[in-house]
Amino acid sequence: MSRASWPPARALTAAAVCAASLLALCGPAVADGPYGIDDLRGAPPAPTENLLDEHGVQFLPRRGVAEPPRVSALSWAVTDLRGHRILAAKDAHRQLPPASTLKTLFALTVLPKFSQGAVRTVSSSDLAGIEAGSALAGLKEDMPYRVADLWHGVFLSSGSDAVHALAAMNGGWTKTIDDMQATADRLGAHDTTVESADGFDTPGQFSSAYDLSLFGQAGLTNRDFARFAATKTAHLPEDAGEDAYGIQNTNRLLVGSHGVTPYDGLIGVKNGYTTHAGNTLVAAARRGGRTLLVTVMNPQSGAENAVYEEARALLDWGFAAAPRAAAVGVLPTPAPDRRDPGTERAAHQAPRTALHQASTARSAGHQDDVILLSFSAAGVVALTVLGTALWWRRQPSGADGGGPEN
Repeated sequence: MSRASWPPARALTAAAVCAASLLALCGPAVADGPYGIDDLRGAPPAPTENLLDEHGVQFLPRRGVAEPPRVSALSWAVTDLRGHRILAAKDAHRQLPPASTLKTLFALTVLPKFSQGAVRTVSSSDLAGIEAGSALAGLKEDMPYRVADLWHGVFLSSGSDAVHALAAMNGGWTKTIDDMQATADRLGAHDTTVESADGFDTPGQFSSAYDLSLFGQAGLTNRDFARFAATKTAHLPEDAGEDAYGIQNTNRLLVGSHGVTPYDGLIGVKNGYTTHAGNTLVAAARRGGRTLLVTVMNPQSGAENAVYEEARALLDWGFAAAPRAAAVGVLPTPAPDRRDPGTERAAHQAPRTALHQASTARSAGHQDDVILLSFSAAGVVALTVLGTALWWRRQPSGADGGGPEN
């Protein structure tokens, strides 16, 4: 090697060593935990497919993530709808009576079938068969109601009379139950057996926190469902003038009543109560572009507002934990309902599965890390070569580079 070529070669070698050192030093800093920087793109799905089948509370400890709060509900689940990740759950597949939270499945089944402006004149046969003790919206025989009025009665008043009127439009009570079961099967809600369209206590009727979360997730992709679920007050019938009367949503966490403070960012979905089921609640809230869905079934504490306060505690935990928490499972992406073009478009825009979405996020994160390190290493090389070139130009002609000649 000539005397003139040695310093640039030495500079390039030094640059390569620096770049390699930079890669080695930056690697552990980027790999903060097994899946990269915690806050970049969320945690991966659970490593165990059947984790939700296990008894008790399911939560994967992770650095910087507090354990979920201890609540008295027999079953519950916290889902981050960004990625459909279940962050924590207790007995998610335990079959329990759902009470009026089953009306979410009723709405998923019947809501897309009729125009909101269609009119139904309620008949005595529409209101036949309502179980004693059922919640009512106060529908009157021979009174015309728009379909939107009837849905206000379902979502706000949890009215079995409104459910019966809509079921009559759908072809009858028995057909509606069969249709609801078919919808549950389509969504993969295998814990759910439908025996009553309004959720009233009926032998053999069950659902689970997992299935109710499926219904809530699917419902929020439907614009009408989401709008009714978030409505706090309405007039029934809306266009009846002096004959109209006001109704208020019975979801205390949404409206703030009976000693419950409304939850900041709550967007619905549905509450329920029967003697056998106890209190049940599916609640969704949105903050900072993130939507969480919490399902709580049958709190055992005995406190009057336990279902709402336990849902509040789980939502608070979820918003704090979601950026870093590892998932214990995933909800499948809702399959499009061909009857609702809005739902179909939303489903086509989403990734095919939550597992695919999580995998894509991890791949993107890895690519970003590689790009960042590549630019850093290139910068070191460029600065080293430039500095060496400037130094070499300042040396006298024929200066010895300090290495042996060959």
